[in-house]
Amino acid sequence: MSQNICNLLKDTGELLNLAQITGDLKKDEFISRKRLKQFWEENPVFHQLIQESINPEATRKKIENYLGKYEKKLLNSLDRDHPMDRELARRALNVLKNIFAKRSEELTGFSVLSTLIKLVHLQEIYVHTAFVEELRHLFLAMKEKTRLFERPRFQRASLEKTDSRTKSTSRSAVLDDMSMRAKLWMSRYPSGLDQESIERRELNRNRIMQYFGAGEEEWSDWSWHCRHVIRNIDTLTNLISLTPDEEQAVRSARETGLPFGITPYYLSLMDFENGRKRDHALRAQVLPPLDYSTLVPALRKGPVKSLDFMGEHDTSPESLITRRYPMIAILKPYNTCAQICVYCQRNWEITDVMDNGAEYPEDVLNRALNWLAQRPEITDVLITGGDPGIMPDQKMKDLLERLAEMDHIDRVRIGTRLPVVLPMRFTIEFVDMISSYHVPGRREIAVMTHFEHSYEVTPDAMEAVQRLRRRGIPVYNQAVFTYENARRFEMAALRKNLRLIGVEPYYTFNAKGKEETGAYRVPIARLLQEQTEEARLNPGLDRTDEAVFNIPRLGKNYLRAGQDYDVIMILPDGSRLYEFYPWDHSTAESSPYLHKDVPVLDFLSTMERRGEDYKDYRSIWYYY
Repeated sequence: MSQNICNLLKDTGELLNLAQITGDLKKDEFISRKRLKQFWEENPVFHQLIQESINPEATRKKIENYLGKYEKKLLNSLDRDHPMDRELARRALNVLKNIFAKRSEELTGFSVLSTLIKLVHLQEIYVHTAFVEELRHLFLAMKEKTRLFERPRFQRASLEKTDSRTKSTSRSAVLDDMSMRAKLWMSRYPSGLDQESIERRELNRNRIMQYFGAGEEEWSDWSWHCRHVIRNIDTLTNLISLTPDEEQAVRSARETGLPFGITPYYLSLMDFENGRKRDHALRAQVLPPLDYSTLVPALRKGPVKSLDFMGEHDTSPESLITRRYPMIAILKPYNTCAQICVYCQRNWEITDVMDNGAEYPEDVLNRALNWLAQRPEITDVLITGGDPGIMPDQKMKDLLERLAEMDHIDRVRIGTRLPVVLPMRFTIEFVDMISSYHVPGRREIAVMTHFEHSYEVTPDAMEAVQRLRRRGIPVYNQAVFTYENARRFEMAALRKNLRLIGVEPYYTFNAKGKEETGAYRVPIARLLQEQTEEARLNPGLDRTDEAVFNIPRLGKNYLRAGQDYDVIMILPDGSRLYEFYPWDHSTAESSPYLHKDVPVLDFLSTMERRGEDYKDYRSIWYYY
């Protein structure tokens, strides 16, 4: 047994699911039994209650009474070291009541209660360490023993006796420390605006231009980049160094017909070496994981709905239209991109990068526009795709002209990733044309883009954004929270850099639970932790985005609004099962949505593998 495992078994802190790292399930079973023994020892009354179980329903009643005693204490006692201990206990009690409820068992098909009864009586049943750890931390929170908010009792008494100026000075010193620690964390993540990054990209750019026999004029021409999108492995390996897994994944993607392509500009942002230390998020955008290259072709052989995760086919009243909200409609006039993002919710619909057949027939587009013209209820149209930013200027002008003729449309949003992957697309002529439809007091034109990491924030991107901003066009960012930007303060660093170039953070999406993109997904708890412990430390304008979870067919659920969802079960592998309540209560189709999340312990294991200290994330257990 490794020394790391021995050390982790000795302490009472968090335990990493090392079987996930080693692939050794016997080792995980050994660890889980050790941790289960610790759980029973930490909760002797509960252990005895389970041991004495006659039947599940009688035991359920006893558990309800057991939990009720702690709830009564929360409601009536003021005796605690820190007010947040009470809040964590309240949240944990809510989850515990849910996971032991009969309704949750019937809804999910699994019973924590029956599993614990079998475990205590040593029946043949196996659960992952992650399952036991979830229970341990729930009980620690319920008993107000998390030790996250410890402070000496004398500190409160001494502060009560001091004058206001002394208190203010003390408080300011605490804030200084919080600010410096946050800045130190954010300084770990390089920005594309850093001088070193600029110099690296200059070398890359020259190497790529030399390979293609291009000069400065070609490099500044967005259409040149579109004509020279890197699509094959031979070109790619001549321009950057790939890991064996990256090379195999790209080869597999091309052999199975998956769309793949990288613009020369975006490739120039990647470091030549394959260490993924600075450019990990950029590579992850376009270089598919190995399992993705095998899963997607297999899923394509099944029904369309197996890939249509968001259920867009069920919310499309007319071809090219998606509608989930009362006043908003999505229009998808152009079905290709300058570059493919691996985890995009619609990339399975795209045949190829810069596909010549991406433009829909005129009659199909006209029917969609006529449908919009006949819907005065709709005031906001999001043009997306694909990426409509690569439509020819005249096509975009014609489209905006048709929308401008509809008096009920007071906002048109253009969803495009081109400020990130092809900023030279925003020529003065193109921006002037777009801005001509931006009429203050009458109609707003806005650009919605998608930066994922501060390493993507470059002088070229800034110039594209500023050209839009100088003409009154706001630019908003919709980021997806993944393993590639989920380290402590990594997303906070992105938001700060976005504000510096004129982009407003708008949404941070929890990565969708698609099977083929499992390598990107992180627990909801981590996004909640990031919003509370990291984003909150930054100025308000640096954190204007909202954390959201996208429910298939219904759309966004705001994670900050805790009343919109519940954890209702902990599954044997340690996954939390969430029940999301629809914002729309008016239709028969609006029913709760069940989401199986990424086990918290799996996240901690992965972060440790990537060089992080899992103790920096220990409070993640207490976000639900």
